[in-house]
Amino acid sequence: MSNRDQFASKIGFILAAAGSAIGLGAIWKFPYMAGTNGGSVFILLFILCTLVIGLPILVAEFMIGRRGKSDAVTSFKKQAPGKPWFLTGWMGFIFSAIILSFYSVVGGWILSYLIRSVSFRLSSNEKDFFANLFTDLTMNTWEVIIAQGAFLLIIILIISSGIQNGVEKASKWMMPLLFIFFVILAIRSLTLDGAMDGVKFMFVPDWSYLTGKTFLLALGQAFFSLSVGVAAMLTYASYLKKEVNLGSSALNVAWMNIGISILAGLVIFPAVFALGFTPNQGPGLVFIIIPAVFQQIPFGSIFVIFFFILLLFATITSAIAMLEIVVATAMGDKYNQRKKFAWICGIGIFIIGIPSALSFGILSDVKIFGRSIFDFADFVTSSIGMPIGALLVAIFAGYQLKRAEQMEELPVKPWIFNIWRILVRYVAPIAIIIVFIQGFRN
Repeated sequence: MSNRDQFASKIGFILAAAGSAIGLGAIWKFPYMAGTNGGSVFILLFILCTLVIGLPILVAEFMIGRRGKSDAVTSFKKQAPGKPWFLTGWMGFIFSAIILSFYSVVGGWILSYLIRSVSFRLSSNEKDFFANLFTDLTMNTWEVIIAQGAFLLIIILIISSGIQNGVEKASKWMMPLLFIFFVILAIRSLTLDGAMDGVKFMFVPDWSYLTGKTFLLALGQAFFSLSVGVAAMLTYASYLKKEVNLGSSALNVAWMNIGISILAGLVIFPAVFALGFTPNQGPGLVFIIIPAVFQQIPFGSIFVIFFFILLLFATITSAIAMLEIVVATAMGDKYNQRKKFAWICGIGIFIIGIPSALSFGILSDVKIFGRSIFDFADFVTSSIGMPIGALLVAIFAGYQLKRAEQMEELPVKPWIFNIWRILVRYVAPIAIIIVFIQGFRN
């Protein structure tokens, strides 16, 4: 086990774990979900659900991962020998590969937009320019495939370098830069005339939106934005030293996720309201609205470069975690063959993702249960794989691990430990089942 890589520092681990959690979910999906579900009420429920539901499961994944000191499959085998719990690890392996297969498509879109912004080709006075640009890009067969491959190449090179030299180093400079960029963009957005309407939308509650549906959507957003359920955090924690406090690390990750989500709202909503757009634009909020918004701002062509750099960073940090799960599981104890497995797994995921990349173009007529290939891959992971995975993690940590084993990994005050135990054994599983059922209804 001495040949196995480790995180060199607690802060390196926290930033890597936060990077896994803070991806397109926090920056792209959170503003979109808040924009279509009443703003402030959704945000309040999201924060509550993150701390009460997502956090206990995050601690559970950390606990299982550090105790196992191995890939997800082996970790479950070690802690529950002779029982089928190891299948939870294989689920994480499969669903992480599927997630990265379509996630890398979006990463490719971001690369394409970044190249256009850097070359100052992301501006026009035509009304529908940005909507048409997004459509043309996603229908361009060779551009989407090449961009997807380029994005995955970046991830493969980082993973090939290992935990300390690859994942940890990348996270240590990407995450602080991400925060800095967001603060700059938020300040720029908040100084626009009429920006306060966006601030009110985010922080002055409209209680008519306090409904069961809003609660379920906020719960789902909190749950998925923390990356729990696909063994990402479990795998990262397997590289963690014994002296690192799991509880405080998980709390830091949760707060960083909330902070970036709120900052994303402060970047987008004041600008959207100030310039007469509406907040319920879905994916267009990033790829159509934001370039249009920045075009109407002084030095907007510079700020839009910052925005897509930031979005690329966030996407890369999440993608690193997804590929690390796949590589760690495939590699097993062959630690000296990390580079080989990184390339094999990365190329395999690239091939699997090609149909998703083409599902807006030449494969747009191909439907699986009424969904495009891209949407089906998203649905099968977000609405099926992640809830089942997180439910199994909660049950394993709450019931399979003995109380003494739990306390050994979570040495906190007895009342804090008891709260965590109640949440992970009862509250979180029930909430996950509700989200799971809601996913099928949608």
